[in-house]
Amino acid sequence: MEEHVNFLTRIFQRKLAATPMVFFRYLYPEIDWNDTLIGLKGPKGCGKTTLLLQHIKKTFKGSCLDKVLYISLDNLWFATHDLIELVEYVYTHGVTHLFIDEIHYYKQWKALLKNLHDDYPGLQVVYTGSSMLQLGSSEADLSRRLTMYEMRGLSFREYLEYENILAVQALSLDDVLQNHVDFAMSVCEQIKVLEHFKKYLEVGYYPFYKQVHHGYYQRIESIVNQILEVDYPNIEEVMVSTIRKTRKLLMIIAERVPQLPKMNELYKELETDRNQGLKMLYALQRGGLLQLLGGNAKRVDDLSRPDKIYLGNPTLMHALTPRVDTGTLRETFFMNQLSLAHEVHYPAAGDFLVDRKHLFEVGGKSKTFDQIKDIPDSYLAVDNTEIGRKNRIPLWLFGFLY
Repeated sequence: MEEHVNFLTRIFQRKLAATPMVFFRYLYPEIDWNDTLIGLKGPKGCGKTTLLLQHIKKTFKGSCLDKVLYISLDNLWFATHDLIELVEYVYTHGVTHLFIDEIHYYKQWKALLKNLHDDYPGLQVVYTGSSMLQLGSSEADLSRRLTMYEMRGLSFREYLEYENILAVQALSLDDVLQNHVDFAMSVCEQIKVLEHFKKYLEVGYYPFYKQVHHGYYQRIESIVNQILEVDYPNIEEVMVSTIRKTRKLLMIIAERVPQLPKMNELYKELETDRNQGLKMLYALQRGGLLQLLGGNAKRVDDLSRPDKIYLGNPTLMHALTPRVDTGTLRETFFMNQLSLAHEVHYPAAGDFLVDRKHLFEVGGKSKTFDQIKDIPDSYLAVDNTEIGRKNRIPLWLFGFLY
């Protein structure tokens, strides 16, 4: 076993040496790294692995690194070797911190985590997994042990810092609503914000855009395929025919945005029924590929018909959509940025109701209040505008919420 551990350690060391330490994601300071069982889930390509390796590189120096092992379960080594046998060996040889990447490749990942927590006292386990990972009501015992965090792609604020264009702290929604004029002025004094915002919408959501350059959208398409063909069947019991229908569903939505077909017609085209169709929709949402907007409270297990369907983020739109509709792009960005920390619902009037209080209409610079006039706490999120006025807020500012 020692030879195998040395092999895995060399892979770990190479990855650690190549890990940049200049830019840290918004989630890094929010994680309590002292917890004994920490989960980090999120869409593939959003930077979870880098965050783990940054923490290791920053925290464990010199001989302390000998107490750490990082492994990724998508490594072919695990196709012919037992994970528990590996953990048993390294635990008895001094490892106190185990970092597991891509845990959804392990079929019984929930049982694995429970066993690691209960059977290896003093062992800290930190893992990453697909955003599809869920703990059901039957796993209440595990949820008491586990601290779970969810990660998104880059916000517009993070993109500016990542590009060394502008570094500022994140804003609360109240900051944006009450002080947007002053903040927008301070930003526009320093940069041409609309130029950078346009670029962000095209390429800025997935941090790996800096490494790929050519073929970036093809890389995103590969990630979509991996989510559907690897993550989905590893986490849920689905047939090959269901995977095929789910891919077709995603591409139908991508091609017809913003003119979505009636749901019954969509199910007929997929040769499926309402229940199976909704399950596929919500699976795509959990995978970070769709955003479903409904009038009810945001619940993963509530398989109600959505009122609106968006692709997961603006960059994904550019990768999958034959023609990017400007209005839908704006709404996709708004929902993507707000839904991380706020409840977003479909209102009777306007485009989005946030936290059951703030009503938003999203549009271009000529957008008026006609559709939401006389409604309290109503705002316009306006594109192609550097600085707003009163309840007219530049759309780009909502990219500073995390």
